[in-house]
Amino acid sequence: MNIRFVTSLILFLLLFSCEILFSRAQDPTTGGGEKPIAPPPQAASCNGIFISYQFVSRKKEYPHLKNATAQPWAFKSTATVLNTGTTEMKEWKLFIKFQHKEILVSASGASVEDADDMPADVSNGTTLTGSGQSVLKTSIDTAGDLTQIQAEMKLVGTQFGVRPPGVPMPKTIKLQNDGYKCPAPNRRAKIMYACCVKDPKFKVKKEKTKFYARRKGDLVISYDVTQATKNNYQAQVTMENNHPLGRLDHWNLTWEWMRGEFIYNMKGAYTHLKDYADCLLGPAATYYSDLDFSQVQNCQKNPVMADLPPERAKDKIIGNIPFCCKNGSLMSPIMNKTNAKAVFQLQVFKLPPDLNVSSITPPSKWKIEGIVSTNFKCGNPLRVAQAQFPDPGGLDEVSLAVASWQVVCNITRPKKGKTKCCVSYSGYYNESIIPCDTCACGCDDDSTCRKNAAPILIPPEALLIPFVNRTAKALAWSKLRHKRVRKPLPCGDNCGVSINWHVSTNYKSGWSVRVTLFNWKENNFQDWFVAAQLKKAGRGFEKAYSFNGTLLRNLNNTIFLEGLPGLTYLMAITNGTNPRKDYLVPGKQQSVLSFNKKNLRNLKIEKGDGFPSKLFFNGEECSLPKIYPIPDFGHKTYANSVLVLLSLAFTVLFFL
Repeated sequence: MNIRFVTSLILFLLLFSCEILFSRAQDPTTGGGEKPIAPPPQAASCNGIFISYQFVSRKKEYPHLKNATAQPWAFKSTATVLNTGTTEMKEWKLFIKFQHKEILVSASGASVEDADDMPADVSNGTTLTGSGQSVLKTSIDTAGDLTQIQAEMKLVGTQFGVRPPGVPMPKTIKLQNDGYKCPAPNRRAKIMYACCVKDPKFKVKKEKTKFYARRKGDLVISYDVTQATKNNYQAQVTMENNHPLGRLDHWNLTWEWMRGEFIYNMKGAYTHLKDYADCLLGPAATYYSDLDFSQVQNCQKNPVMADLPPERAKDKIIGNIPFCCKNGSLMSPIMNKTNAKAVFQLQVFKLPPDLNVSSITPPSKWKIEGIVSTNFKCGNPLRVAQAQFPDPGGLDEVSLAVASWQVVCNITRPKKGKTKCCVSYSGYYNESIIPCDTCACGCDDDSTCRKNAAPILIPPEALLIPFVNRTAKALAWSKLRHKRVRKPLPCGDNCGVSINWHVSTNYKSGWSVRVTLFNWKENNFQDWFVAAQLKKAGRGFEKAYSFNGTLLRNLNNTIFLEGLPGLTYLMAITNGTNPRKDYLVPGKQQSVLSFNKKNLRNLKIEKGDGFPSKLFFNGEECSLPKIYPIPDFGHKTYANSVLVLLSLAFTVLFFL
């Protein structure tokens, strides 16, 4: 009897274990078999959106310090957003107000809205948004399936101070979606939670469709699925630059696959790395056991894609796509509307459990950048109404995409030390040049120079010399001008492109400027442009003599400059006549700009009105000096004026 009982018990346990393993294997959200974290008991009384933050663990990091407030600790925590109401939550946003100098290293299951890359400084708080699961359905529609009604984020980072047994909790958490109100969160030991409910005073705009309305932005990217089968689909990516000062050269586009997808082939673009190792070492090789992975384009989770060169535009295998193959140029719509658009196509393979036609998840964490180009920050993909494609044969019919998403990217100002171009100032009334700011485009880790020091004034001829060769001239000029120089000297600007803005003349009815472009990089800039904004004097622009100049009155009176026909290249840096002793020679372009003072009163050209408040090269906002050249009374122009005044004074005294 005992033997039969033991045997039955063993069989029961084996069957129960198999059932658990089977259910975990079918869980689409946990590649490692982990179940979603169960919500706290307090969630049962919430009719809205239940948010929580739970501290998990930490360990001491190096260096180990005696000063407790300076000691770094590696921490792990979990944040959740749970829909416990009766309305579907779209595009949730969770704000966490950190307070212990936190640095976030990873946030699985979420995107950090206010940071481009990891690690990210989140000491002043950060906003997390849905990454792959941005829509939380209701428990009513899903029979309480946590994988569909709850977003779970696993956070890993570094915090300072708060040694054990203290717990480094955030100051507060709250939902940032319109129409919801969140009370101050409750805290119990290592968990913080709150129930956010709908604001009865908030007026909801009625949506005519179940999709988001298409939005406008500086750069708009469309991800349109044009064909779909059980395990793969065809997608078209369309990028449109709408900003008159926006520009990308040699663009690189990257994103993150959320469900293990991989790119089988592409047309109109390519990935920098053609690699299928991640497929062979992952679940793709198990499911697609008969697939020839040597033909796969890319299996990376974060592929980096680039445009094809023009010579591949008619290639029947990888080219032959409208608006493709411009070597990565996405031009300003002012210069060329056709070249302000780029298109490429790709075939994407999916993995279980997403094996049906309608199970399509767009990639997340979109990022695009170029060489000395505009800084764009992209949002999350939003589901929009299907795109319409006209019949290529000219018939009066359109076909709809299977599904469409839209990614909106807007221009952001580069952070200090993160620019790629800089400006130097000079004027006819001072012989010195105010060079580009120290470390304007970043600094090398070099102890032989000072990163926070003001740049040293230089003579005009030093603008033609690479920074590494300017030291002797800068020191000699400082000695001649009786300027004290501290050592070590300031670091260089490290900018690939520099622009000199020189006030040439200033008279009663007008004034003029000489603009000189220097290319210190090893690549040419084709179809370059410069855009300058002057707060008060810009609308007085008359003419550019060696450039094509246009005044954009509707854009803060911006002066838009580009090369004349045949002069659209800013050439790369080259060797001197005798490379053994001559300096490297930068590519150069120069023009004089004339301005009038009609209807412009109280202009003070030398005190700042004659210099730009913003200047852009190929869409990149350049670093500007913090000071202006001041009138130098040792300069011959002012010396002559003094002599004239002295002569008049002596003449008056003679007749008295």
